[in-house]
Amino acid sequence: MIRNPIPWPNGAKCACCITFDMDADSLVHVDHPLDGHSRVSAISMLQYGPDVAVPRIVETYERLGLTQTFFIPAWCIETYPEAVETIMKGGHEIGHHGYIHENPRSNTREEEAYWLDRSLEVIERVTGKRPRGWRAPLYNFSNHSAELLVERGFVYDASLMGDDIPYMIEARNGRLVELPSHWGMDDWPQFVQSFDLDYMMPVRAPRSGFEIFRQEFDVAYKYGGLWVPVVHPFATGRLSRWHVVAEFLEEILARGDVWFAPMEQIAAHVNRVTDAGDYQPRVVRVPQYDGPVSPVPPKD
Repeated sequence: MIRNPIPWPNGAKCACCITFDMDADSLVHVDHPLDGHSRVSAISMLQYGPDVAVPRIVETYERLGLTQTFFIPAWCIETYPEAVETIMKGGHEIGHHGYIHENPRSNTREEEAYWLDRSLEVIERVTGKRPRGWRAPLYNFSNHSAELLVERGFVYDASLMGDDIPYMIEARNGRLVELPSHWGMDDWPQFVQSFDLDYMMPVRAPRSGFEIFRQEFDVAYKYGGLWVPVVHPFATGRLSRWHVVAEFLEEILARGDVWFAPMEQIAAHVNRVTDAGDYQPRVVRVPQYDGPVSPVPPKD
């Protein structure tokens, strides 16, 4: 069912990375800039992520011998240094996820560049290394994003949804590896309900909510795909939900033919097999259109 399967390392059936977006309470401050600071209950829900869930997640990864990727807004890196230190001590990748979860599509090119650069400074100062990858806050990849990322030497993006396996996105000034996911692999529709965030979905039971991720894994394993859940510590990191995830990880790791790696390692593998001629990735130009697509024919 995958027309151009990519060869995974050591004959692995699929590649996997659980990507945690540690947004914490940046979300409520962006959504409610005037009174977000006073929404105490919402802040407590979101702070559960860095304060309680992150140590739990990292402990599980250490027990299972996994290193994975956390996308973290720079404001959260500055605000929650203990959580970031825990992630770093575990050897996990920290990817770029904006400054305070701002929307790139609502900014000018210059504004988007400013927030990219301000965040890069924070990440490099705290982690000691330049991030290889970026995920646009709320998948809001703008018409300028690809060019700005290429200019700054990024290797991969993890915001788009155009395939089941890695592909290349081509900007006017170069290429990036795209490591795609999709909304069906995001935990918000399964587990998030919040008046303060204007997001009201029926909350699923832990096993029921995780079933969609399990079924996505099953087909990635069968056909050689890429399995990249987009999850959040305050949601999936809750005790009962993470218990289900940990059980699942123990089960599939016992198979011995599933490759778990940080996103930067997956992107490096894609570039390696592409350069060697062992894989011919699909190439997609972005932005896809140069201007509005009008349903009204132009006047003579």
